[in-house]
Formats: sequence, C-alpha cells, structure tokens
Amino acid sequence: MRIKKNDLVKMLAGKDSGKTGKVLRVFPQENKIVVEGLNILKKHNKPRKEGEKGQRVELPRKIDISNAMTVCPKCSVATKVGFRIEGEKKIRICKKCQAEI
Repeated sequence: MRIKKNDLVKMLAGKDSGKTGKVLRVFPQENKIVVEGLNILKKHNKPRKEGEKGQRVELPRKIDISNAMTVCPKCSVATKVGFRIEGEKKIRICKKCQAEI
C-alpha cells in the first residue's frame, strides 16, 4: 500500500474534498483508511441509566484509499508515491520532488 498510518493525505472526492488530515488507521484488505477530522459521522446515543443524558458522538468513518492522495512533507503538494530500492529496503518517495516520504 502506498498510504500508511500517520501520513498526511488530501481528500480528492466526497463531501470533504480538498481538505487534509492525518491517517489514523489503515485497512489493507478492504483498501480503506480512516482519516482524522474527515468523513465524520454523527451518532446519537440514548441515555442508558436514569438521570443520564443522551449525547451526540462524532466518529470518523472509513474512506476508500482511491479518494485520498499523500501530501509530500517537503514540497507540501498532493503527489503520487513512488518507490526507490536502496539495498534491501524499498523507500517511498515523492514523484514530484524525489524527496523521501
């Protein structure tokens, strides 16, 4: 996968398109990610005990990985991710400025 946890990503589609956020979780089998502050669901919880108040909880939902693009930390532009092989390691690089991500 080209997007990993703690990467900064920019949304390309959906109600939050154009916004950026940090990746909280990655689901490789489903090709989905959870991004902090984007694709928020408002869930209403009923009071369970007497005297307790109901509340509205905001939860980030999964988005498809194709709707997000990695933001390069050096050039601060949404960019494709490439790979460079150095010895035994595969290093992720920015396709625009060739900096390591």
